[in-house]
Amino acid sequence: MKNLFIFLLIALFFSACSLKKVTKHHGVHFLNKKQEKLTVNQSNKNDILKLLGSPSSKSTFDNDIWIYIERKTAQSSLIKLGKEAIFLNNVLILEINSMGMLEKKKFLDLDDMKDIKFAEQTTENQYKKNTFIYDFLSSMRQKINDPLGKRKRN
Repeated sequence: MKNLFIFLLIALFFSACSLKKVTKHHGVHFLNKKQEKLTVNQSNKNDILKLLGSPSSKSTFDNDIWIYIERKTAQSSLIKLGKEAIFLNNVLILEINSMGMLEKKKFLDLDDMKDIKFAEQTTENQYKKNTFIYDFLSSMRQKINDPLGKRKRN
């Protein structure tokens, strides 16, 4: 009876295990292969939408900038306690001129992302604690936290 219980427990444990890693995919599948089909000064907005679909992000300055993202993550090994590890991170930045033609194309992969330098400067708050707005907002916060005024004051 004891051996049967141990066997069922081990069988239950191994039936829940999978040998294939579970990957989470976000964005456009096979972005690196699809972006090769786009050519500068020949592809237009319709070609891009047909091939890649709607962009992950759009911005309009002098030209339209469309950003497409592809990201794959998977569970890491048991040694790292199953944290998610990024093994594919691609970004495609397309600049489209006012005529609707592809003007610039920039493809970044995981190795390119490691080379990007970020600014480490921080901005300071521009308000002082003695202003009318600060006093008003702090009194509103106090009224929200203690509507009946029964809480002990600090």
